[in-house]
Amino acid sequence: MDPVEPTQDSTPKGNRRQEAMAALCITTFVWAFPPLILKETTLPPLTFAAYRLWVGVAIYAVLFLVTRRRLPWRTLKACALGGVIFAVDISLAFGAFRLTSVADATIIGSLSTIAIIIGAGIWFGERLERSDLVFVAASLIGVVIVTVGSSGSPSFSLLGDTLAAIGIFSWTAYWLVSKKAREHAGALEYMATVMFVSALILTVAAPVASGGFAVPTTSDWIGLVAVAFFAGTVGHSLLAWSHQHVAAWTAALILQTQPLVAVVLAWLLLGEKIGPLTAAGGIIVMAATATLVVRTARRSPEELQTDEPTVPST
Repeated sequence: MDPVEPTQDSTPKGNRRQEAMAALCITTFVWAFPPLILKETTLPPLTFAAYRLWVGVAIYAVLFLVTRRRLPWRTLKACALGGVIFAVDISLAFGAFRLTSVADATIIGSLSTIAIIIGAGIWFGERLERSDLVFVAASLIGVVIVTVGSSGSPSFSLLGDTLAAIGIFSWTAYWLVSKKAREHAGALEYMATVMFVSALILTVAAPVASGGFAVPTTSDWIGLVAVAFFAGTVGHSLLAWSHQHVAAWTAALILQTQPLVAVVLAWLLLGEKIGPLTAAGGIIVMAATATLVVRTARRSPEELQTDEPTVPST
């Protein structure tokens, strides 16, 4: 799952707001599929992540050739930390997707939006009012309700939920590091570096964790390419284009529905049942987080930073 940092945005350029909102809806939809694909693949999570990253590296290599760009060594060094953190994050996310229910993994992961707001306040001086803590607490309570409500279901995994919870911090760290790194590197160069460094790390880690490097089946390759191309390249391209035509907080609210889309798809395609407590907890998390996004977005430019990092999807 890929959250968008809520910030004050200027008036969108042009009059293509409806097309931009449609693009964001497509992004939300394609970002909902990776958890489902991870449920069906025969590859271990880290092995799938390593292959997915190398497919991403190949895609960016083609983009570099087409645009005649190069990746300077100084840029690689400046952006490498983002790749290290992303390798950790994608490992946690894919592990959570495989082990626990799609509802648990995506709803718990959605708390990263709140963690990013808090982290930005500490690191970049962005303001978090005391009243905001009410919505932070409500989201945490919602996650507890989701976990309790799912504990009796066949798809529940305490380890999977724990990985999703740890992933909140890894994704937050990655997002904040990305924001800082983007001050010194272009979006394409940064994303290519992240993919390359992450792929190198997981190429070493996957065989150690899994006892070998499994060879993907034909269906595995279909899933790998789908995640890398649609959830990664297409999703982020549409998101980047939409920034010029729709306010950032509006984009955040649209993308905040991604867990809901993923849960519904898991119910329709995988037969995962959604209990009443899980549904209630999910609604609380979504409502509280969305409210906090809107409250943050409506503050003045002096209180909030206006630049946004561009980051790759898992």
